[in-house]
Amino acid sequence: MATLRHSYIAGVGHYVPSRVVTNAELEPMMNTSDAWIQERTGIKERRWFEEGKDTTANMGANASRKALEMAGVAPDDVQLIVFATLSPDYFFPGSGVLLQRELGMTNNAPALDVRNQCSGFIYALSVADQFIRTGMYDTVLVVGSEIHSSGLDKSPEGRTVSVIFGDGAGAVLLRPSTEDGQGILSTHLHAQGELAEELIVKEPGSNRNNRVQYVLDNPQELYPYMNGQNVFKNAVVRFPQVIKEALDQNGLQASDIDMLIPHQANLRITQYVQQKMGLSDDKVFSNIQRYGNTTAASVPIALSEAVQEGKIKRGDLVCLAAFGSGFTWASALLKF
Repeated sequence: MATLRHSYIAGVGHYVPSRVVTNAELEPMMNTSDAWIQERTGIKERRWFEEGKDTTANMGANASRKALEMAGVAPDDVQLIVFATLSPDYFFPGSGVLLQRELGMTNNAPALDVRNQCSGFIYALSVADQFIRTGMYDTVLVVGSEIHSSGLDKSPEGRTVSVIFGDGAGAVLLRPSTEDGQGILSTHLHAQGELAEELIVKEPGSNRNNRVQYVLDNPQELYPYMNGQNVFKNAVVRFPQVIKEALDQNGLQASDIDMLIPHQANLRITQYVQQKMGLSDDKVFSNIQRYGNTTAASVPIALSEAVQEGKIKRGDLVCLAAFGSGFTWASALLKF
């Protein structure tokens, strides 16, 4: 009987811009306060990109180089790039091919982009895992990278959304394994499109006869809209559901988890999920306090930091989970 292949994470890495933006810096800009932001989100500061220095693709490349170095893999050994982002450098082409160029790859490996917002990295990880499981590729680079700060309404009208988001990138390098009970055990993906407009950037939509003129006439529609109350209400239900789904499929309990890495959406959501799952503080990793919500980048940044800080070790049972625009939600259970 043939041994079944699956993926394991051979390397992790992350990059965040050097510009730190504190809540105090936002106070006069958005008529808000540090206390208000921390109370509602848990965020103390975030990173904003520097024009002329940071791009979605080159931030992804900086994170990828660290993942490749940890795995002992050269860029031209990468056989597939899966790039998750809602903030590509160009309307087209996608940032995956730009990442290939940034890394100096000359092997013409395919690159694809995933657009699933806050759940994007776990969706991308699942796609990459399937390619490895089927034997099509052996070495896959999975990246989440975002620049939000250039597309936020930084006036008082936009503060409820704009205080939340930050910029950054994270990456993992997947390789195949046949060792039973190791690597990515399962991934679980879901969507509920009927709630698509609850968290959305609607323009520039392609369903306009002249999308450019429409945006010029309606510039406010370029900014994110979020029904925060409904997002919170759904997130606190879907997070525990999708984590339990992963545990049930693998015959495990919440008490078996060594580290939960949730999408860094809101510290209050994370704390609610932690309480619901009965997990102690040392089994849940949060860095939203320092980086804000970096959507597709948040899970790989947190995973990389947790590994770097020694909070995740080889053999640990790690659960990744996310919820966001779409609505989409997802989880991945893995033995690191």
